[in-house]
Amino acid sequence: MYRTHTCGELRINNAGEQVTLAGWVQRIRKMGGMSFIDLRDRYGITQLVVDDSVSHELNQVAEKLGREYVIQATGVVAERSSKNSKIPTGDVEIKISAMNVLNASLTPPFTIEDESDGGEEIRAKYRYIDLRRNPLKKALELRHKMGQETRKYLDSIGFIEVETPVLIKSTPEGARDFVVPSRMNPGEFYALPQSPQTFKQLLMVAGYDRYFQIVRCFRDEDLRADRQPEFTQIDCEMSFVEREDILNTFEGMIKALFKNVLGREMTEQFPRMSYADAMKYYGSDKPDIRFGMKIAEIKHLVGGKDFAVFDSAEYVAGICVEGAASYTRKQLDEITEWVKRPQVGAKGLVYIRVAEDGIKSSVDKFYTPEDLAKITAEMGAKVGDLILILAGDKKKTQDAMGTLRIEMGNRLGLRRSDHYAPLWVYDFPLLEWDEETQRFYAMHHPFTSPKPEDMEKFYSSNREDIAAVAANAYDFVLNGTEIGGGSIRIHDSAVQKRMFEVLGFTSEEADYKFGFIINAFKFGAPPHGGIAFGFDRFCALFGGQETIRDYIAFPKNNAGRDVMLDAPSHIDESQMDELFLKSTLKKS
Repeated sequence: MYRTHTCGELRINNAGEQVTLAGWVQRIRKMGGMSFIDLRDRYGITQLVVDDSVSHELNQVAEKLGREYVIQATGVVAERSSKNSKIPTGDVEIKISAMNVLNASLTPPFTIEDESDGGEEIRAKYRYIDLRRNPLKKALELRHKMGQETRKYLDSIGFIEVETPVLIKSTPEGARDFVVPSRMNPGEFYALPQSPQTFKQLLMVAGYDRYFQIVRCFRDEDLRADRQPEFTQIDCEMSFVEREDILNTFEGMIKALFKNVLGREMTEQFPRMSYADAMKYYGSDKPDIRFGMKIAEIKHLVGGKDFAVFDSAEYVAGICVEGAASYTRKQLDEITEWVKRPQVGAKGLVYIRVAEDGIKSSVDKFYTPEDLAKITAEMGAKVGDLILILAGDKKKTQDAMGTLRIEMGNRLGLRRSDHYAPLWVYDFPLLEWDEETQRFYAMHHPFTSPKPEDMEKFYSSNREDIAAVAANAYDFVLNGTEIGGGSIRIHDSAVQKRMFEVLGFTSEEADYKFGFIINAFKFGAPPHGGIAFGFDRFCALFGGQETIRDYIAFPKNNAGRDVMLDAPSHIDESQMDELFLKSTLKKS
């Protein structure tokens, strides 16, 4: 056998045993007539000792070793004279009597250490080497644990895991599909699923009332730190349920993950917030409630004072930043320039400083001390606090205010990764009107049910009535990141047809793209609803990270490329011909 134990297994009670280990050479140190080799595998590191005076042959093998060589070593476990408390095996070492090189290694392009000297691009190119590093190993172990605990919990409450197809019909509504040409059906294409949405609803029609799947999904969209072209969802659906049933069921799953993965007991019900309140107080539909700093609308306090910026604005709001009155003019100017960036979109910033010697502001000439005192009192500001104010179009300014709030939370260290603040957000708008295309788009997806009390508006011919319809939808938010989203679904074929009509589909288009599910609803579809959690994001947040890449074994870069495989890549002419494809790109 190659090994009797792993490199993370041996302890002081194994002293005197003869063992065989196998793994990678982490480092080699020469001290006098001794060679010390740190041998690493997935489970840990064990120190090997070669006594140069004992065996000339063994010494020759040790002399030829390099970093990342794969070796097998046999010897006796002994207590270390110089112990290493930083590793679990630090009390012991192996006095080597035999050693074989199983495979030599080139010198790695970067160090296999927790803090590597390799840049992101080079580590992505050699991902299989990067995966040897401890942080990535821990990330994938965490992912594995979360997957196992998810399955265990859902199985315990009667869910059944069902796989759904990966080659499906393209129904472009939302993000772009990845399409796959069919060799056997010339000129026709499959799509890779953006989610198993319609399939899980069909499973409800089929009577499988509790379904889940940890499933791969694909979206051809621009990428960020928390997005990949292929990603994983915990996808779930239930029949004969209302919103509260869904929230209670999956709040239970989330609490089980916190307890069994992170060792954190959560006994209180998660806070719940309407979409309207989320936007009003946090300027975001995914509020980070780890800290306060709520947005306050103050148009009624600042209007009519001959300050044109506020007088002409549709919306004026501010945040009270505790303890920030000490910010210098230079710091305030820097924040002002920050809010003017295109990513934020504000035109400027007004501040009010509540200091020991009185209230000062950047608009003193328009507002009396009494005016400023009213503003600070309404916003709950005390001595030492700083109020930051933005004004303008309501939607854009609300968004900018939410972005500024998060930035100030970052600057003040209020967004600690080891502090978790879960939240349910519900009652989103069902539809969003787009001026450019002059049509409605589904905020969630076209299978989301309107709130029952808004059904009359849903059938109205008035655009404003339709825009006011609330969705029977909900999101799970953790630390300002949307982790899960779902809804009670439409289960009536007439309501589903009306949804496609509102979205601007002709009857023929709706039947061509979605006829299969409209027809399925005619065969006894139960009331049903569900939710999908972004598994990669969930893992990253549990690991205290913002980027999801470390929690995916082989991720893509920001351009959607796998630099290790050099994919996507061209295919040869014979494959193009076989698939009845022709390239429009000019050959260089």
